[in-house]
Amino acid sequence: MANDAYGMNEQETCQAFVLPALAEAGWQDDQIRSQYRINNGRIVATARRHAPGDPLIADYVLELSPDLPIGVVEAKRTRISAADGIQQAQRYARKLGLPFAYATNGQVIYEIDMQNPGMREIDRFPSPDELWARYQVGETVDTPLGAELIRAPYDRSLRNWDNSIKRPRYYQRIAVNRTLAAIARGQKRILLTLATGTGKTMVAFQVVAKLRNSRWTGDRKPRVLYLADRNLLIDQPKDEYFTPAFGEDVHKISGGKAVRGRKIFFALYQSLDNGGKSDEEALFKQYDHDYFDLVIVDECHRGSSREESKWRAILEHFSSAVQIGLTATPVSNKDADTYEYFGEPVYTYSLADGIGDGYLAPYRVRRVRLNVDMTGYQPAPGQLDKYGNEIPEKLYTPQQYERVMVILERTEAAAQYLTEYLRATDPMAKTIVFCENNDHAHRMRMALHNANADLVRQYPDYVFRIVDADGPHGKAKLDEFRKQDTEEPVIAVTSKLLTTGVDMPSVRNIVLLRRIISMPEFKQTIGRGTRLCLEAGKGSFDIIDFVEATVLFNDPDFDGPPLHVRRDTVDEQGHLLTPEPTETAGSEVEEEVAEPDPGYEEEEGGELPPESSATSGSIVDDPDRVDQIRAGGKRFVVNGVEVFKWGEAHFQLDSDGRTMKLITYRQWVHDRVLELNLEPGQLRAQWASARSRRVLVDALAKADIEVEELAAKLQNPDVDPVDLLLNAAWGLPLVSREERVVRVRREQREFFASFAPEAQQVLDAMLLKFVEYGSTELSAQTLQVPPFTGMGSVTELAARFGDAQKLHSAIDELGKHLFEVA
Repeated sequence: MANDAYGMNEQETCQAFVLPALAEAGWQDDQIRSQYRINNGRIVATARRHAPGDPLIADYVLELSPDLPIGVVEAKRTRISAADGIQQAQRYARKLGLPFAYATNGQVIYEIDMQNPGMREIDRFPSPDELWARYQVGETVDTPLGAELIRAPYDRSLRNWDNSIKRPRYYQRIAVNRTLAAIARGQKRILLTLATGTGKTMVAFQVVAKLRNSRWTGDRKPRVLYLADRNLLIDQPKDEYFTPAFGEDVHKISGGKAVRGRKIFFALYQSLDNGGKSDEEALFKQYDHDYFDLVIVDECHRGSSREESKWRAILEHFSSAVQIGLTATPVSNKDADTYEYFGEPVYTYSLADGIGDGYLAPYRVRRVRLNVDMTGYQPAPGQLDKYGNEIPEKLYTPQQYERVMVILERTEAAAQYLTEYLRATDPMAKTIVFCENNDHAHRMRMALHNANADLVRQYPDYVFRIVDADGPHGKAKLDEFRKQDTEEPVIAVTSKLLTTGVDMPSVRNIVLLRRIISMPEFKQTIGRGTRLCLEAGKGSFDIIDFVEATVLFNDPDFDGPPLHVRRDTVDEQGHLLTPEPTETAGSEVEEEVAEPDPGYEEEEGGELPPESSATSGSIVDDPDRVDQIRAGGKRFVVNGVEVFKWGEAHFQLDSDGRTMKLITYRQWVHDRVLELNLEPGQLRAQWASARSRRVLVDALAKADIEVEELAAKLQNPDVDPVDLLLNAAWGLPLVSREERVVRVRREQREFFASFAPEAQQVLDAMLLKFVEYGSTELSAQTLQVPPFTGMGSVTELAARFGDAQKLHSAIDELGKHLFEVA
C-alpha cells in the first residue's frame, strides 16, 4: 500500500487520504471549498494591452458556514514531504486572515496556528467545533454576542451584472469580521481603511446586514445612520445596496424633517446641521442622543476629522452609538486626526494590495513639464495684463498659476499635448482633467473643444465641463460620463467635484493640472481611475501629470507605486518632442486636509467657486481665495507668452517595493531585456524570423518597451531595434542596418547564388527596404508595396522562388543571415 501511495499524484492523494481525513474529523462536503480562488492575480499591463496574472488558489478552505472560512489546507502528493507545503499554507492563511493553516501529504499533517504562532505535527484534523472554540478565544469573541455576530449570515440578495450573487471578497470578509469582533468587545469607535475602489460600501452593507440578523439590539432591528458630505456618497450606496436589500426600511433625511419610523437613514452633514434657523434647532438635535445604534461615517477623513468642526458636533451628539469610520486616506495632523477620533484601523487594505490582487487597475505615469513651470514667469516693469491691470513685478511660479497669474498659452499647450496623446493612444478613452478652479476648467474645456474640432463635429459633447457651477445639467452629463457604453462625454473637465465619491470604472486617463500637496486628496484623485473594467477592455490607466503632483509617490505615506513613470517635453505649440532624460527636482511636501469650505452647500457638493466671497468674520481657507486676497483680489491674465514642453525622465520601482528611483531610458531597457532570460544569440535568432519577431515584440511591449520608439529614444535612427536592445542589455557594439547589409552580401554570396536572378532581384529590393525602414520589411507583407508591386503580384513574385512556401523560407533565411553576424 505504501508503494502504491508513493506513486500517487496530488489529486489522487487528496481523494484517497486528505478528503477522507477531513470527513472523519466532521467536516461536511459543503464546508470544504476545493480549489479556492483567493484573488484574481495582478493585471500585467502596458500602454496598449493587459492580461491577468496567475491568481492565488488554495487547495482547500474550511468554512464553518457559507462565506465564513476558518482554515486552509495545502495538499502535496504523497512522495513529497508535507513540510514543503507549510510556507504556502501560511501564505494563504495570512492572506485570507485565517487563524489555522494545514499542510499535508496524506500521511503527515502539520498545523500552523496563526493566532498564537506555533507549528506542530498532529495525528488528525480538528473538528469544526474544536476550531470554532479556539477561534473565539483567539479573536476574543468568546461571548454569546460575539459568536452570534460572527456567525450571522451574510446578505446574499444583491446580484452582479451577470445575475450571480454579489459575494464579499476575502478582504471584505476580514473587514466585516474585524468590525463585528470590535463591536462584540464593546468598542465604540472603529476605523476601516480600504483603498478607493475596493468596496467600502460592500463592507458597510454586510456589517449592517449581520447586525440586523442578530440580537445585538434585542428584539428590534438596529437603527443606522449613514453620514457623508456629498450627495454622490449618499445616493450610490443607498440606491445600489441598501434599498434593494432592505426596501422601505431605508430613508434619506432631507428637507429639514426629522423623520422617524425607519431603520436605516442616510444623511448629509449639511442636511442635519442646517435643518433649523438657529444652532439649537439643528436637525440632528431633534433626534435623541441614543436614537441611533450605529453611525457609519463615509470618507471620515474629511469634515468630521477637525476637532472644532461643526460637523464633529453631529458625531458627538450621537456618541452613544457605535461609530464606524470608512476611508481610503486617513489624515493625522494638528488640525484633523482620523486616528485620534476613531483609533487605529481594525483592518487596512491598501492600494498596493488591491493592485497586487488584481482587483484594481495598475497604472503608468507620464510627467509633463512646461517651460514656464520650470523657469517661472516674470512680467516686464509696468506690464499690463489682458484687461489693462498693471501686474506687480515679481517672479510668478506654479503655486500662483491659475489662482493669481493666468497664462493663456499654458492652457493651450496642455490641451494640445493631451490631444496628441489621445490621438496616439485612443481618442475615445474616457479622460478626467483636473483643473485649479472653475475658470481654469472653462478655458481648458474650450481649448480641448477647439483642438478636437473634428471629433466634436461627430460627438458634440466630446469635451464637457463638470463642476458644481454647471448645476443639474452638468450632473446629468456626469451620469452619462460614468456609464461604460456611452460615447460622450469622452473628456470630463473639472476642478474638485470628481476627486472623490464617484464610481467611474471606465476612466482610462487622469490628467493633473491642479496642484495637489495633500496625500489624501492625491489618493482620492488617482482613485478615480483605479477601478477595473475588463468588460470594456480597461485593465490599466494612465496618469498625465503637468504639476509634479506625482512626487507624492515618493512620500512614505503612499502605498502603491506605478508601473512606469516617464517625463515628456513639448514645443511651443504643445507638440511632443523626444528629449534627453532629466532629473526631477526634489520638493518639500506639505499636507493639507480636505475640509468643508465656507458656503459648502448641500446641493453644491462642497466646491467653492474661486470668486465666492468669504463671509464676515469667517476663516478663509480656500486656496483660491487666499491667493486672490493676497493679490489684492485680482487675477492677472496674460497672453503672448511662449510656452512649450520641457524634459523627460523615467522612473521605476526601487528594491524596497515602494519608492521610485530615477533611471535613464537605456537602463530601463537594459533591465527589461535581461528579464526575458535570453542570451544575445537567442535574441538575434528570435528577431530573424517574422513570426518569432512578433512574439518577441509582444513580450517587450508587456515590459513597456515599444520597439518602434527605440531608435528615437536612444537616438540611433540608422540602427535596427535588435541591435539597440543588444547594446543596451549587454553593451555589444552598435551595427547600423547598412553595415549589416554590406556584411551579409559579402559573407553570404553562396546563399544569394542559390537563387535565380529574378529571385535575387526580390531579395536585393528587400535589403534596400531594410536599410531604409528596418526589420519590419523582412516579411512577405512587404511584397504588397512598391517597388515590389512594380515587379508583379505576390503570386508572381512567389513563382520566382518556386512557390509561396519557398518564398517565405527565403525571407526567413535572409533574416537569419542578417542577424547571425555579431
